[in-house]
Amino acid sequence: MDHTLMHFEIPANDVEKLELFYEEVFGWKIVQASGPIEYWVIQTVPVDKDDMLLCPGVNGGMYKKQVPESKPINYFAVESITDFLEKIVKLGGKVTQPKQEVLEVGWIAAAEDPEGNLFALIQPIRV
Repeated sequence: MDHTLMHFEIPANDVEKLELFYEEVFGWKIVQASGPIEYWVIQTVPVDKDDMLLCPGVNGGMYKKQVPESKPINYFAVESITDFLEKIVKLGGKVTQPKQEVLEVGWIAAAEDPEGNLFALIQPIRV
């Protein structure tokens, strides 16, 4: 695994406004996902019927801010979140959100680097 950027998320006070903004600026396709939480899928590149990318790129998501200080976050693909969280702590980082399962996606966790920059990990079900 390349440990590359795999997903990003944008928090929004006004989802409709930001949806229109990004669709108009970049031509992204943004649709509300079905499921128990309000979440919008951002397609910067097209996907097939199994949501696999059809060309190089990174897709993301948008959600309504729960707290004013929410910031965009990048998710990096890893083979084992548990192993990487241990490595992050050992090297001076901090776990800010422990490993949790996301149905039909895999597992995620969030951390800060030694200077306080937030990032996230994703251990996908399928690679």
